[in-house]
Amino acid sequence: MKLKLSPVIVFLIFGSLMYLLAEFLPVGYFDFFGREYLIRAMLILAVVIGCIALIQFYVARTSADPKNPSKATSLVSNGIYKFSRNPMYLGLLLILLGWALWLANAFNILLAAGFVSYMNAFQIQPEESTLAGLFGKEYRNYCIKVRRWF
Repeated sequence: MKLKLSPVIVFLIFGSLMYLLAEFLPVGYFDFFGREYLIRAMLILAVVIGCIALIQFYVARTSADPKNPSKATSLVSNGIYKFSRNPMYLGLLLILLGWALWLANAFNILLAAGFVSYMNAFQIQPEESTLAGLFGKEYRNYCIKVRRWF
């Protein structure tokens, strides 16, 4: 799999676009009671999900390299992976959603949706093809049981 951009770079690009949108399109401004608490909760949840996912890969002694899914030596399908096939990307999405709330511009939700769309098309689908080739029926059955994001 030959990716042009790392998922972290894609995340940073979308985060930067969110900032620019909020800065130059202030008509989408919003605020509500408890927004700061929701931001903190989303960020904490994102860090917890991401760390658990990475720890599970470490315990399974398999690769978490998004550019080379063919390095995977085992299929991790327990723990947090029972609920999401891509918890690390879900963590990045939660951070972007928290960032959107911090910037308080409703139009940033469209950019978060763009992040999901980009990741599905250019990262997740190629990863899934590679993993299906590596793990065959076991991976295909896993895909049937567990959703891509949540």
